Amino acid sequence: MKIEARILFVMFVFGAVIATIYWFTSYEDGGTVMLAAVSLLGLLPGSYYFWWSRRMQPRPEDLPDANPEDSPAIIGAFPSSSIWPFILGVGAAFVAIALVFGVWTAVFGGTLIVAAVIGVIIESRRGGAY
Repeated sequence: MKIEARILFVMFVFGAVIATIYWFTSYEDGGTVMLAAVSLLGLLPGSYYFWWSRRMQPRPEDLPDANPEDSPAIIGAFPSSSIWPFILGVGAAFVAIALVFGVWTAVFGGTLIVAAVIGVIIESRRGGAY
């Protein structure tokens, strides 16, 4: 957790420096607020990870002299490639486009979303297409 916290703190410092430079060179509120939000995206999870790293025992990957044998034996199963996340994204895009073009695109997008959820469930039950 310490490595992750350090990376996120570096992101916080970088965002804060860039937001400060941007403010003094452009005097524009919107960009400064967005850059400050980027720096907070590093500060909040970085603080949480740092807090947990002080209260838990170090993981094998946190030790400087770690060996691959020190890690847990089973990492987990990773899913195979699937078309369903793409279908879900297309359905969500059609639902968002409904704000511009009308309800018929939301119906089509909702159908795609339901089909994608059902497809993911069926694929996860049988183990995916290998």
